[in-house]
Amino acid sequence: MDPLHQAYFSSPIGTIIISATAAALISVLFTEEAPQVNSPDLPVCLQDGLQQLTEYFSGNRKTFDLPLHSGGTAFQETVWQQLSHIPFGQTLSYYSLSSQLGNVAAIRAVGSANGKNQLLLIRPCHRVIGSNGQLVGYAGSLWRKKWLLEHERKVMGTHQLNLFG
Repeated sequence: MDPLHQAYFSSPIGTIIISATAAALISVLFTEEAPQVNSPDLPVCLQDGLQQLTEYFSGNRKTFDLPLHSGGTAFQETVWQQLSHIPFGQTLSYYSLSSQLGNVAAIRAVGSANGKNQLLLIRPCHRVIGSNGQLVGYAGSLWRKKWLLEHERKVMGTHQLNLFG
């Protein structure tokens, strides 16, 4: 297995730790750790990840273009891929996501897969909400989910949070 590299990113909503092999990102997660000084010889994918996160938080990036390796089951990978199709500044319910995947009965499995997403922000699971419009289930904490959705709304210039995209 390739050696694991890590980098820290100080975001407006806390420290993000990014883990990667030399070729691809494997996780982007919020941490309560204080940011550490990044190695000057980070792999290109980590350097690009840091740059794209800077652009996202400054409002200059709406999608990410990074090599990813998530290592999930076939079903999880399908769900995670679908997350990437939720437009910036919009939301989708777990029910709607299940429907897009062709199986509304799999709503709990979709929720479980969404909760196991290790590439927060990159695969925008924060854009998935409850059918009643409630902010539910975010590994980075619900207050961060709310902040991210409001950030995207501001970047898009919309005047109110549209929870049903």
